[in-house]
Amino acid sequence: MATMAECRSALDGLSASLAAADGDVRGAAALDRSLSCHIKDLDATFTGRLENGRIEVSGHHPGPPRERAQVRLALTGDDLVALVSGRLDFAKAWAAGRVRLEAGFRDLLRLRKLL
Repeated sequence: MATMAECRSALDGLSASLAAADGDVRGAAALDRSLSCHIKDLDATFTGRLENGRIEVSGHHPGPPRERAQVRLALTGDDLVALVSGRLDFAKAWAAGRVRLEAGFRDLLRLRKLL
């Protein structure tokens, strides 16, 4: 089971990948939205913002998200680490119910380019 530190590192790695992207991916990452990432097996939530093509994590707390973020992700710590490292395909994980992504319809259309 991934630790909180490994999950935070994975989010930082995802942020770096988004910042280095170009083309359609860069455009999709240019949203300015609140973000939550609930790590189900650790029962903890990272909060922050997706802005300027980066994920800015502002903190974490125990339990599910306290407020409804504009972009919400829920998965296990191992799946987060595997997604960011490229060992797990997002579409397959989403179809299997291992990953849950919630956002407004327009945001989902833009975010699909990232996934």
